[in-house]
Amino acid sequence: MNYPRKWSLPKGERIVLSVGLAFEAFEQQSQYSHIAAGKKDPFSLSYGDYGWKSGAWRLFDLLAEFDVRGSMSCNGFAAERHPQVVQAAAKAGYEINGHGWANDVSMTKDAAETEREEIRRCTRILEQVSGTRPVGWTSPGNSGTDNTLDLLAAEGYVWNGDDASEDLPFRKATKNGDIVIMPRANLPQNDLIMWVFQKNPPEVIWSGFKATFDQLYAEGRKGSPKWIEITLHCHVAGRPTLIPTIRQCLAYAKQQEGVWFARKRDIAEWLLEYEGGKTPR
Repeated sequence: MNYPRKWSLPKGERIVLSVGLAFEAFEQQSQYSHIAAGKKDPFSLSYGDYGWKSGAWRLFDLLAEFDVRGSMSCNGFAAERHPQVVQAAAKAGYEINGHGWANDVSMTKDAAETEREEIRRCTRILEQVSGTRPVGWTSPGNSGTDNTLDLLAAEGYVWNGDDASEDLPFRKATKNGDIVIMPRANLPQNDLIMWVFQKNPPEVIWSGFKATFDQLYAEGRKGSPKWIEITLHCHVAGRPTLIPTIRQCLAYAKQQEGVWFARKRDIAEWLLEYEGGKTPR
């Protein structure tokens, strides 16, 4: 693969923007905790429960304001416990993609069969609840193993998000055929990283989004279109504190010409079509 890479978008757009939602459930603790990892933290679990009780619904309303549909990374455990959230997202046209079973449980490279069964278990519940078989997968905390891509390709998955090496989606060979990598090029617009972990004010997300968008949009105007994503966890960004900031980001993008608002599945399928690959069934 030659670098720097060149590609184009379906209608000659300058940039493609996707919104990634995360709908997560936890066995011991969510990301907000003051107790050592691996120990049950009831308060931390209640912080995670905000997503299905309030946060998801507020985010659905916000995206509907802008006629934007996201890609929702969903733990199998979350879908099993709160199917109404997944069903509402699917009905609104969101992509539902796999995100492990429980968000505080990671796989290890020496447990390939366990990981295979987890992928299959998540796939079954997400398809059952949403009515559509998922084609995208992002591991909890992007903690994929050496086996993850091979296993996903074998199960018919089209894209994976456990990578941060590129601006643009790219194809990667596995033992079971190519898979599209949708890299984590979203860190300045990730609520968990920029707000919860760093304890920044909400405005940091806006400033990071605008700086990133403006740079990539300028590159697109010069003939090298790019991709930008906002990552919103239902139990984090769904809180009223962050909604005005996210609204500001989406409104700004909507004001620009030549912006394609797409789900990650749409982008991955476009890449395969653009590069002459097989479009998924």
